Amino acid sequence: MRKVILIPDSFKGTLSSTELCEAMAAVIVARRPGAEVVALPVADGGEGSVAAFLAAVGGDRVPVSVTGPFAGEQVESFYGRLDDTTAVVEMAAAAGLPLAEGRLAPDLTTTYGVGELMLAAATAGATRLVIGAGGSATNDLGTGAAAAAGVRFTDAAGTAFVPTGGTLDRIAGIDASGLAPELAACEVTVMCDIDNPLYGSRGAAHVFGPQKGADAAMVELLDRQLRAGAAAIARDLGVEVADVPGAGAAGGLGAGLLAFFGATLRQGIDVVLDAVGFDHQLTGADLVITGEGRLDAQSLSGKVVVGVARRASSRGVPVVAVVGQVGEGYEAVFDLGVTRVEATSPPGRPFSQARLTAREDLIATMERLLDTL
Repeated sequence: MRKVILIPDSFKGTLSSTELCEAMAAVIVARRPGAEVVALPVADGGEGSVAAFLAAVGGDRVPVSVTGPFAGEQVESFYGRLDDTTAVVEMAAAAGLPLAEGRLAPDLTTTYGVGELMLAAATAGATRLVIGAGGSATNDLGTGAAAAAGVRFTDAAGTAFVPTGGTLDRIAGIDASGLAPELAACEVTVMCDIDNPLYGSRGAAHVFGPQKGADAAMVELLDRQLRAGAAAIARDLGVEVADVPGAGAAGGLGAGLLAFFGATLRQGIDVVLDAVGFDHQLTGADLVITGEGRLDAQSLSGKVVVGVARRASSRGVPVVAVVGQVGEGYEAVFDLGVTRVEATSPPGRPFSQARLTAREDLIATMERLLDTL
């Protein structure tokens, strides 16, 4: 084994992608002295996206105080400045699930802080924004972000308001003429870690609402609200967003950024792989080791493991996925370029237990893997 590429996503809540790379590399160096190890910690648009970009291409982490998931509450956030013209905004840094822990309410949460981050980066000179759309606590169709950037939403009485996931059906008018000129001039690319449409059985509410705290009745409410919001966008802006792949990302933020900012939606992992020069790194590689916290049917929609495997397999490089746990439907990854899957924790083991020994379990799994290759 001459060259190994390590390119995992984080194990959410336990190990960052950088920590995974460090632990994996230590085992490889011990078991395969002389092997070249290329570490490329990545993220596909969710938590850790800014750190992954900065680790890959350099730049600065810029602190900003913005509105959190709940209106009127400030959080200390940040964006990544890669160079004079390019910035990376991680929506989870302003409206992510961890920020709403203990009071999940996707009908009330807002992406307003995401818009504030975008505006801060553009005001500082960025003309190209990369938005990581993953890990959200919201379901507001990106209307909060748009409102922070100057888009005006009015109700039937003509009163301006900032919609949330539970009030999209109140939108009687959308006026985008006030969009901040700094943002209007920006090229916006959205990193989507899924390809789901905006609403319906595969939409934002039905697929991701429950993990944000929505029960069955609220899922139906949120789905109806997204339909109403999409209809308002089509009526007032002339943009059809419902069925665009990735429109359902981050509670409809993908659709909102497309409608309000003219954004382009791309698979998040493809944006990152291009940025880190993955295709070039594949030259001379004998093995690629990737991974994510949980590998299941949702992983097929464009997350890190599948994105990496598609590119590596096209070059004939075998891919091993080292993951926290496997779930229903994970076997389909073998048809998409993954050669082997190793789980560090058995199915059904509670996360509260698995997180306590995550690093030790990872090291033991890597040792078994290298001993049997």
